[in-house]
Amino acid sequence: MRVVSVVSTKGGVGKTTVAANLGGLLADAGLRVLLLDLDSQPTLSSYYALDQEATAGAYELIALNQTDPTQIISTTVVVGLDLILSNDDQGRLTTLLLHAPDGRLRLRNVLDHFRPRYDLLLIDTQGARSVLLEMAILASDLALSPITPEMLAARELRRGTLKLLNELEPFRHLGMPLPSLRLLLNQVNAIRIDTRMIISGLRETFAGATNISVLDTVVPDAVAYLNAASLGLPVHRIETRRSHKRRSPSALETMQALAIELFPEWRTAISTLSKCAEVR
Repeated sequence: MRVVSVVSTKGGVGKTTVAANLGGLLADAGLRVLLLDLDSQPTLSSYYALDQEATAGAYELIALNQTDPTQIISTTVVVGLDLILSNDDQGRLTTLLLHAPDGRLRLRNVLDHFRPRYDLLLIDTQGARSVLLEMAILASDLALSPITPEMLAARELRRGTLKLLNELEPFRHLGMPLPSLRLLLNQVNAIRIDTRMIISGLRETFAGATNISVLDTVVPDAVAYLNAASLGLPVHRIETRRSHKRRSPSALETMQALAIELFPEWRTAISTLSKCAEVR
């Protein structure tokens, strides 16, 4: 089972949208996907309608080590896409993890219970530095960080997300290597000159980095993503063809490219979606 956390210490960069649509596309490709919502503002938990809602969720998983799937796993209307709901609106987990000896390792220590059932665990995190975010990163083998092409977002990346990863480096000495970081340019308006300059600068900055890279895939600032969220559907089902009014790829093409870039081992399954998306 691959474990991917969608992370950023800055809010409003599209973490939930990326997690929901990436999970939806991979489930439609035939993979078994589990979403884990660790955000106290549970947007991911309400993105998709549920076929069956579990009585428990993320709080019981982390605080009580509850791993019984019948108790904590909800099923969405997207076949193959399950969800562990965020149910810690009072922020009790933060206090608990800060005082627990194994706080930052709680999630990592329960993952074996899910590996036989799923191909991928996608974790949506808070848009601020927190012990929950640190816990998610330490449990992951890949961290995906959406970044909007704005100067403030680029600055926050360095003093927020990158600083956090650097401060977690001591865990390597305990046999826990940190995940590779993939930067995803999100909500991109290619027409703006400053956008192109910022994107070019980011690519140059991390061109020689060993554990950090800027993905080739770029997610445009397109209305299809808003429409998909309103309908509670994966965006690749909403926009299967490239619009004649703009040059950017369709949402189906974009999400396929992103999924293949992140998970080349699943390229064949992901590529078949172009043959069936329009008949859904």
